[in-house]
Amino acid sequence: MAMIDRFKPKFWDTDNAVSPGRSLFNYRRIWRLAILLLTVVTLVPLLVLTFIDYNVTRYSLESENLMRTARTTSNTRRTVAYFLNSRDKALEFVANQNGVDSLRNPATLKGILDSMKHSFGGFVDLGLIDSTGRQVAYIGPYQLLGRDYSGQEWLANTLTRGSYTSDVFLGYRDVPHLIIAQRITDARTGKDYVLRATLDTAQFNAILSAIDLPGQGDAFIVNHHGVIQTPSRHRGAIFSHVDLPIPAYSEITSVQQETDRHGMEYTVGYAYIEGTPFILLVLKKTSELMKPWETVRMELLWMLVVSIAVILMVIVGVATYMVDKIYLADQTRARALHQMEHTNRMASIGRLAAGVAHEINNPLAIINEKAGLIKDLFRFKEEYSHDERLLANVDSIIASVERCGRITKRLLGFARHIDVHVEPIRFKHLAEEVISFLHKEAEYRSITILMDIPEDLPDFISDRGKLQQIFLNLVNNAFQAMSDGGHIAITAHQAGGDTLTFEVKDDGCGIPEADRKRIFDPFFSTKKKTGGTGLGLSITYGLVQELGGSMSVESTVGKGTTFTITMPIKATPSEARKNEDTVG
Repeated sequence: MAMIDRFKPKFWDTDNAVSPGRSLFNYRRIWRLAILLLTVVTLVPLLVLTFIDYNVTRYSLESENLMRTARTTSNTRRTVAYFLNSRDKALEFVANQNGVDSLRNPATLKGILDSMKHSFGGFVDLGLIDSTGRQVAYIGPYQLLGRDYSGQEWLANTLTRGSYTSDVFLGYRDVPHLIIAQRITDARTGKDYVLRATLDTAQFNAILSAIDLPGQGDAFIVNHHGVIQTPSRHRGAIFSHVDLPIPAYSEITSVQQETDRHGMEYTVGYAYIEGTPFILLVLKKTSELMKPWETVRMELLWMLVVSIAVILMVIVGVATYMVDKIYLADQTRARALHQMEHTNRMASIGRLAAGVAHEINNPLAIINEKAGLIKDLFRFKEEYSHDERLLANVDSIIASVERCGRITKRLLGFARHIDVHVEPIRFKHLAEEVISFLHKEAEYRSITILMDIPEDLPDFISDRGKLQQIFLNLVNNAFQAMSDGGHIAITAHQAGGDTLTFEVKDDGCGIPEADRKRIFDPFFSTKKKTGGTGLGLSITYGLVQELGGSMSVESTVGKGTTFTITMPIKATPSEARKNEDTVG
């Protein structure tokens, strides 16, 4: 609670529901509106810019990933296409440069195979098949001479189209392989033959496995039916069906976001290899590709959170500071206006008291004169001169007149001190004058007033009228805080070489700690139900400050309150000039 009170602004405890005059404005509402307006003005552009940056950055990263995948897919397609096309063109060259009779010769066929292996690599065997499907010449590691291929689809396609590239299959060898074939027409007989070569799938597969793919990538080839043709790291074995959709034929590379049967999202690049049954697939796990985005997003989020926190702290601090300044300015203005009103009212009361005193003094003088004449007449007549009772009554009239004279004299003195006037003051006399105004109320309520004021207390220079008002307010405030039979103690002593300290102590109800720091605020009163205006202590505090002094309070609930006033013995030059300006 102490820490909260330390940072609580001065306007926070203002009570706007007590009465219209308690506070000029709803400062909490102004504070909240200021914070809301500043927050909207500053945070909305920040959030909009953050949202735009968030989407632009994500879109840029996604576009970059798609572009990189497309580039990788296109480059790999060119490599694979070059591998297949170069071998196909080499076989076409052999077919065009050598006749059927030459190719039937095993030695010639072997020389051609060795030359192709040395020049291009990737060739396994070489064979010549006639139009009936029988292999009439063969050079390679398998016993395939005389093998009948009449029922094979590749043979029919080659004879029809002139060239053929197969997908990967097992065939008679029971080993995954692929073939390329070229149609040859015997110039002598006009019959068609097929020159077929088997390609090394290991070398073919090495092209794909050598690709460095981030994001747990995978690159492999499928045929048009989605059957995997080369080893895959994550999508299954050769001849299994891939669990991703196969797009329609396109001459250009395409990149799509696909989700497999496990719900994992992939960025997939598709590329058809022209002239072959192959489709190149390059897969990258989207979550792995977007990991840099996770880092950027967290940095962006932290930057946003820190910015919002700093902005809110600055907004709250500035709004609190400004509203506090408005509150203090309003309180100062209200205090000045009401102090001026109170001063004018006291001046009016003083003038009224002076008029009343003068009006009463005239008949009192007549009564005093007549009573003295009656007393003198009674003394000259023998029958009355010895009547003690009659003379005592006359003396009582004269004493009452003198008492009324003293009362009117005090009223006149109070009226004179309403006007500002700096003069030497003996505090004991001033305290006795103040107590005389409340003497009857003290007697009626059985309140004991004790004064401990040293006779040798030095005089001090100040304004008598304002000091009377200060101590009259303090004593009157003590009366209101006490029940009948209470005690008030007024003490004074010299605190230092140039200051005097005065205390007004009561044993009343005391002031709660929560209200203690606000008792000098204008319009704050703990006596709301009994008609308190909340101006007495505020005006008293202001008067003490005007006279160059200071005022403090100590209080314990249920035990009493002590107000301490410290005044300079001599008025400061600025204070004297201010008082003179006020008089002028």
